[in-house]
Amino acid sequence: MARGGVPASPLPPRHGVDAQRFRMPQGGPWESLRDHLVERLAVGLTAQEVDRMLAAGEFVDSAGRPVPADAPFVPRSVVWAHRDLPEEHPPPSDVEVLHRDERIVVVDKPHHMSTMPRGRHVVHSALARTRVLTGLPRLAPAHRLDRPTAGVLLLTTEQRWRGAYQQLFAAGLVHKTYLAVAPVRADLDLPLVRRTHLVKEHGAHQAREVAGEEPNAETLVELVDTAGGLGLYRLTPRTGRTHQLRCQLSGLGIPITGDPLYPLDRAVADDDFSDPLQLLAAELAFDDPVDGRPRRFVSQLRLKAWPGPWPSPSPVT
Repeated sequence: MARGGVPASPLPPRHGVDAQRFRMPQGGPWESLRDHLVERLAVGLTAQEVDRMLAAGEFVDSAGRPVPADAPFVPRSVVWAHRDLPEEHPPPSDVEVLHRDERIVVVDKPHHMSTMPRGRHVVHSALARTRVLTGLPRLAPAHRLDRPTAGVLLLTTEQRWRGAYQQLFAAGLVHKTYLAVAPVRADLDLPLVRRTHLVKEHGAHQAREVAGEEPNAETLVELVDTAGGLGLYRLTPRTGRTHQLRCQLSGLGIPITGDPLYPLDRAVADDDFSDPLQLLAAELAFDDPVDGRPRRFVSQLRLKAWPGPWPSPSPVT
């Protein structure tokens, strides 16, 4: 059983993407499964497309058996199917596997790639691509990186390992180091610890800092080097709020180079890869929750806007 008591899909992933699960409601006016599916999927599929999928045996039951086209509607029953995938613009680079063992796979995620299949970014998400590259269909991410952010991403190989590694991130037991390219402020005294109260309302693109509220986001900000009028910053978050680093650096008057959201929300086309966010998840370090041994993974990527020499990995404290 998967987490929450949901049984695993009887269909294997397609292009690294899981089949969709459709659970019937407890009751309704439908006499046939087909009538329910036509109404339920009306936004994305025509009645003719539902009929074609049923005739082709593309809807299956929990045992993986094709559902007959004339199957009755059965309350609380479940069917599975692969939906048509959206047309996508693949990022200019792919994930690179940094480490693989029985429990985890660690990759370098490039800019412009979502962690999970979502919206118009499905087949070319980091999860789907890593499943295809490794041949591991049950991979799942232990944490997430924003789509514009590049760097180290950890995935678990099977359900039995997932909770232990996800809990590490949830409990703040993973030492994370980021590197960012941003302007230099001569009047900004660094290093500093930025403590602010961050809020991100549902539906809003941006997070915002709320003055006068108890801090819920904390980041150590260090200036590693300067070159060509830019700074290379080492960022060590001690909390994990959505857009924490991007919002806090913008609040300091040094917004990250290439950021499409901070300080201003600007529209960027899905196929425009010309100006990536200059933020890199450079390192992850933790004590393994299964065997207790120290683990450390370092990104091999570089931030293209940085004109100076690249720093050596930072010490873990």
